[in-house]
Amino acid sequence: MGTLLEGRSAVVTGAGRGIGRAIALGLAAEGASVVVNDVGGTAAGEGSDRSPAEQVVAEIGENGGNAVPSYESVADFQGASRIIETAVDNFGKVDILVNNAGIFRESMFDEMSEEEWDAILGVHLKGTFNTCRHAVPHMKAQGYGRIINMTSNQWSHPTGRAHYAAAKGAIVSITWSLAWELRKNGISVNSIAPRADTRSNRDTGDFYQRLSDAGLLPQERVASIYGVPGAEHVAPMAAYLSSDMADGISGWVFYVGGGEVSLYTHPTRTRSIYKSASEGPWSVDELVESLPRTILAGKPRPPHIPAS
Repeated sequence: MGTLLEGRSAVVTGAGRGIGRAIALGLAAEGASVVVNDVGGTAAGEGSDRSPAEQVVAEIGENGGNAVPSYESVADFQGASRIIETAVDNFGKVDILVNNAGIFRESMFDEMSEEEWDAILGVHLKGTFNTCRHAVPHMKAQGYGRIINMTSNQWSHPTGRAHYAAAKGAIVSITWSLAWELRKNGISVNSIAPRADTRSNRDTGDFYQRLSDAGLLPQERVASIYGVPGAEHVAPMAAYLSSDMADGISGWVFYVGGGEVSLYTHPTRTRSIYKSASEGPWSVDELVESLPRTILAGKPRPPHIPAS
């Protein structure tokens, strides 16, 4: 057992399998007491099963750690409150919150149902709001907290699934906003975009091949989605960001997986044109004349859209 997180209390959502399980085990191995939260449903968010959370709790106990299970859904506001209260009731406080819970539906935009949209945003985006909303008052009261929100590389490099990309992009925005808002309260807020072998990239049927057949994904990228390294490559970064060693690190998004740790830049304006506000707004004719030879010179593309 390590001591990096000794005396700390953590909540990890979606911790029964995959990345969440690896993070829960990793935090416990560094001395944290952990609430292992997991509904235990399918990758699509259907059904429930208490055994995944219970198995992780048992494994932590067998390794000399301290953990309790939680079976609440992060998508339910009151359920999220009970998740946080489980930490407070059992460990006296909540120091660390890892928002990892997620579900997956493979859909192109014109195939997507309203129910699919609501389900994905309900777990990923509203779930992140729900747990943060209930944890932040405790963290502010104690003057300390570590929040890690799991985003996705799909926020910056889409592979279909616009509902998932929308949720993960919004989670980045929540992370930046909370990091700014809580910077005077001893609370850091960061995001990890993980790359690991989980149900999210295994149980996809022929979805990615369909994207390739439509000319949207090169075949080599389809191949790279499968067979990636395991979730154990993600857990150490979560432990680091949860520790006192990460004081002052807040508002950042890290790409983590397979031996790589990268730092994303924040969006920034790269090209601009100006005229005096006293001259009035740009006219359409002026934009038609000016844009192609200034900020659109060379027909720049967003970095995730390849040349045709």
